[in-house]
Amino acid sequence: MLNTAVISPELTPEQAEKFEKYYELLTEWNKVMNLTAIIDPDEVALRHFADSLSVLPYIDRMIDARKNPEKSGKTGNDPEKIEKAGISLVDVGTGAGFPGIPLKIMRPELEITLLDSLKKRLNFLDTVIKELGLKEIRTVHARAEDAGRSGQYRERFDVAVARAVAPMNILVEYCLPLVKNGGQFIAMKGPAEEDASRAIKELNGRLISDDSFELGTEETLKRRIICVAKIAPSPSRYPRKAGLPAKSPL
Repeated sequence: MLNTAVISPELTPEQAEKFEKYYELLTEWNKVMNLTAIIDPDEVALRHFADSLSVLPYIDRMIDARKNPEKSGKTGNDPEKIEKAGISLVDVGTGAGFPGIPLKIMRPELEITLLDSLKKRLNFLDTVIKELGLKEIRTVHARAEDAGRSGQYRERFDVAVARAVAPMNILVEYCLPLVKNGGQFIAMKGPAEEDASRAIKELNGRLISDDSFELGTEETLKRRIICVAKIAPSPSRYPRKAGLPAKSPL
């Protein structure tokens, strides 16, 4: 049984039930495929679910700016259309669905794409989506480099998120090409300092925040959330072909 209070103090009974079902599916599928090394319910609640939701305040600011353009200085849009419009989010290298599925449970208005290169993981996520009754969320089987070079996904999302996927300079090349001009890339990282300044500049991004915190009350669980704004379209040469960003990082 999950300690849902660890996940978020604002959980409704319905959301708590969805997280419980998600945990059951995660542990069931983990018996036949490698989804996670963490299976203890308290550890999953903290290290996967609560960790995924640590990015929620950053997403909420984008939702608030979309619904209340006067706060961000953007005017001239139809308020009714803004109220109905969702934030499109791509979770790059989603793995077992972190942070995309927890974010969808908490903010149903998000339009989420779960991107991963391993079809077996996406089969699991399709099952989670169906069993939890989630709407406006889809899975895409592709490498990040290929998606970023595809007209179907390039510069199509308001925000890209990535959690524990790759070093920051590689992540920038994976993720910024997927983000619309004016959108954001949000990286969920450990405490290690990683210089991604060249990659951010090359991909036409601008660092807007780099926040450190401790997950829960455990000093050993140190985290960083790094936000990069997309200030101009990414050069067409990026991302490079699959494998090149990791082999020769910017």
